[in-house]
Amino acid sequence: MIHSQKKPINRLIGYARVSTDEQANDAQLIELKAAGCHQIFGEYGSGASGPRPVLAGLVREIKAGDVLVVVRLDRLARSVSHLLQVIEQLEEAGANFRSLNDPIDTSTPQGVFSLQVWALSRNWSAH
Repeated sequence: MIHSQKKPINRLIGYARVSTDEQANDAQLIELKAAGCHQIFGEYGSGASGPRPVLAGLVREIKAGDVLVVVRLDRLARSVSHLLQVIEQLEEAGANFRSLNDPIDTSTPQGVFSLQVWALSRNWSAH
């Protein structure tokens, strides 16, 4: 008899942030649901400088094998350093990150490479 070990199914967890000047997050919710996210957490208000308690709690509670999904990178982080900090916290938890409209998925070598190139280009253009 051959025993096969089943790989745990990765939970896709969506995160949507709506700025104060946006009318609704319907478009983000639709995209996240279409991507297979069964749980979606929303943050409301400007992300320019204030805390993001929903994101902070989500990152603390995420489990190994989970994938945090956003529609665009700017929905997650206010800066390159903030984005890299969040992704590092996810990696420490054994979780991954995916952006639907950017070629970034930290569960694949190509996605990690895309993230590194993106971060370098943003740092370079900031100087």
